[in-house]
Amino acid sequence: MQSKPIALTVLDIVSVIVLGISTYLALVFAPTEAVMGDVQRVFYFHIGTAWTGLLGFIIASIAGIAYLVSKDMKWDRFGVAAVEVSTVFFFLTIVLGSIWARPAWNTWWTWDPRLTTAAITELIYVAYFMLRQGLDDPEKRARFGAVYTLLGGPSAILTFLVIRLFRSIHPVLTNAAEKAQETMGMTGNMKVAFFFALFAFTVIFIDLIWHRVRLGSLQEKVEQLKLNASS
Repeated sequence: MQSKPIALTVLDIVSVIVLGISTYLALVFAPTEAVMGDVQRVFYFHIGTAWTGLLGFIIASIAGIAYLVSKDMKWDRFGVAAVEVSTVFFFLTIVLGSIWARPAWNTWWTWDPRLTTAAITELIYVAYFMLRQGLDDPEKRARFGAVYTLLGGPSAILTFLVIRLFRSIHPVLTNAAEKAQETMGMTGNMKVAFFFALFAFTVIFIDLIWHRVRLGSLQEKVEQLKLNASS
């Protein structure tokens, strides 16, 4: 087994530190929101996980293009890692959103355009892993994964844009979204917590991607050994 790079060890430590700082900023440093109260503090983690989730889905589409052009399996490993980590983060986004929605909207779930497209996006990428498992040939599996992420990528982009395209009760952070029913302004301290959460979850995302790519490389070696043993 390959030894763990020192840079990855450092990144592990940094990830824990920035997560701790982000938690402090969200729960203590940021002021209590005047309308929603303390439950609004979920927002910082909700946005952080949503950002990394959507980012990973888009990165997976780019990795898919790179694989189709180069046929290099490293891009398949990278795409799988991006989808897997992002699927987990996006699931957390939906859970945190439900926790936030319960006191704000008096319901755990509503078929709002943003929530509906988010649920569909999550299911699309869960299906990605289920369908990949049905393909034994590594090259066919990689090609399928590349095409699938290209087709699935627009759903992630639509999830981001939907509250700017349709009337939605989901809060937005810009005054330019006239169609949204709710907007949410932030004070200076809230912005500090908000942007640091984005930074923290980006660092954690990179850390987890790196770990997953290394794991994928080891899985490929094991799979190759099994194929050689059976031939």
